[in-house]
Amino acid sequence: MTERKIRITAGRVTADAVLNGSKTAAAVWDALPLDISGETWGDEIYFGIPVKARPEDAREVVDLGDLAYWPPGSAFCIFFGPTPSSRGDEIRPASPVNVFGRVLGDPTVFKSVRSGTKVRVERA
Repeated sequence: MTERKIRITAGRVTADAVLNGSKTAAAVWDALPLDISGETWGDEIYFGIPVKARPEDAREVVDLGDLAYWPPGSAFCIFFGPTPSSRGDEIRPASPVNVFGRVLGDPTVFKSVRSGTKVRVERA
């Protein structure tokens, strides 16, 4: 399979990411490009996307820089630090998510992004 790279632009912040081989990643890839206003929840940006995916190896705790799909809200999530649900240094989504990729480089560049910022996700 060819590596699937994407570019995420949120306001003045841009980062590249790579998708994994999951069914969720394929569904997200097929839905690109996306232009949606993002929301923040702690050190997470999320936004609803036109993808419906079932839980797929859903995780309660994710790693710094993970991209994930949140099934209850059909949302694309970018994790770059603790959330209000985190305990200690862990990064914990609101409920289990399907990890479908990860940010290349430093994901903390998203710390400057505020709720309501337009997020563009496109194939790179």
